Amino acid sequence: MTLAELVGTSNAVAGVRSRLQKVARLADLLARLSPAEVPVAVAFLSGGARQGRIGVGGALIRAARDVPPAAEPALRLEEVDHALDALDEARGAGSTRARAEILRALFARATAEEQDFLVRLLFGELRQGALEGVLVDAVAKAARIPTATVRRATMMAGDLGPVAAAALAGGEAALAPFGLQLMQPVQPMLAATADDVEEALAELDHPSIELKLDGARIQVHKAGDDVRVFSRQLNEVTAALPEVVEVVRAMPARDLVLDGEAIALRPDGSPEPFQVTMRRFGRRLDVERLRAELPLSPFFFDALHLDGATLLDEPQQRRFALLQSLAPGPAVVPHRLASTVAEATAFYDEAVRRGHEGVMVKDPRSPYAAGNRGGAWLKVKAAHTLDLVVLAAEWGSGRRQGWLSNLHLGARDPERNAFVMLGKTFKGLTDEMLAWQTREFLAREIGRDAYTVYVRPELVVEVAFNDVQQSPRYPGGVALRLARVKRYRADKTAAEADPIGTVRDILRR
Repeated sequence: MTLAELVGTSNAVAGVRSRLQKVARLADLLARLSPAEVPVAVAFLSGGARQGRIGVGGALIRAARDVPPAAEPALRLEEVDHALDALDEARGAGSTRARAEILRALFARATAEEQDFLVRLLFGELRQGALEGVLVDAVAKAARIPTATVRRATMMAGDLGPVAAAALAGGEAALAPFGLQLMQPVQPMLAATADDVEEALAELDHPSIELKLDGARIQVHKAGDDVRVFSRQLNEVTAALPEVVEVVRAMPARDLVLDGEAIALRPDGSPEPFQVTMRRFGRRLDVERLRAELPLSPFFFDALHLDGATLLDEPQQRRFALLQSLAPGPAVVPHRLASTVAEATAFYDEAVRRGHEGVMVKDPRSPYAAGNRGGAWLKVKAAHTLDLVVLAAEWGSGRRQGWLSNLHLGARDPERNAFVMLGKTFKGLTDEMLAWQTREFLAREIGRDAYTVYVRPELVVEVAFNDVQQSPRYPGGVALRLARVKRYRADKTAAEADPIGTVRDILRR
């Protein structure tokens, strides 16, 4: 398939509001792809490259785009994918020049419309309305299999590309291998938000209640003596967390998959700040020294697999009971059954008093919905917080002269595959954060004016705020009141930022 055909479909999808029309146009394109083209097209339609982040900056793109566009479309998808492979592999001395030459050759063969598409693809600024949820529906339609089957396989694989390729080539039977596999992490189940424990208990019947830890999400796989630890982003971090490996290796199970958090605790048992915990992740050198200085404690709250049996469809109550039979008491998250609002409130108050974020309230009958954010798990925090994407930042003044300070905050808009601005804030930023974010923003710059640097929407920041109010100033019609920065979420991608619907729900409540 030519790149021009995909670009045409992308533009057409962006131009229609109806989800059914989007799905129909995408399904028609997917049905015409060769097996090798499917992962490439799915990645492009999702707004990224199959290779992930290639690290191509604005200066390199501007330097390489000094060639006139091609008069007629000729580029094929696989040719573009090979060029992106070459870009990704270019390393070391002379790589800047090599990358520029690869890009220049690619742009020289692209029409003006294709050049624009490629630039936005490389910048991460492709807004075409083809979010993964719509693409899942389109793959199911093109392959003529149930959407739920494709969605489940995608949750297990963590990537729609190979699932789409299998479904389109072999139908529903070809998705059978996409179950939970040892040493292949699955997307974590996510929680919705409740304002308080009373609201959470009103929504769930006889729920369980757990401590909500401000740590780092981990998924641990065990096969015999082989234990591997994966981060929230499904990256392996085993070497950095030997104490987690030791705890799970000692559990009386042949093979096992657990969901939990790792957190650094002070001597009195109160939590260290999230950024302190994250110092342990990604470290491969001096791990034992850092472990002695900053030990981590694992707390598990779910079991997904045990001795050959997948537990995803088992109720939460049974999964938790199996976890308790395996894990030592200190490694199980503090919990209780909440029979009354008073008991739940007391548990919540004690959690906050001890310095934790709040509590998780869970439906004991619910299955484990990997990758989904539903009402079966509800988080209750001490204050309103949202995980938002930084869209731009303004240069500071006074003592913040020379630093990018005032943040433009955006929530995800799943319908438009875009981000909706909710307001600005410069509050809560330390000097260390100002220096760090200035470096990171400039590395992601996609444009600027006299006061503002616009950036690729990649960095996620946790923002606390007092309330949500209606606002005609912003396109989403809502704005945050008294927003302040709590921390940057290095463990989250922009795709995991909170959606605009969550903000509007807070306003309604």
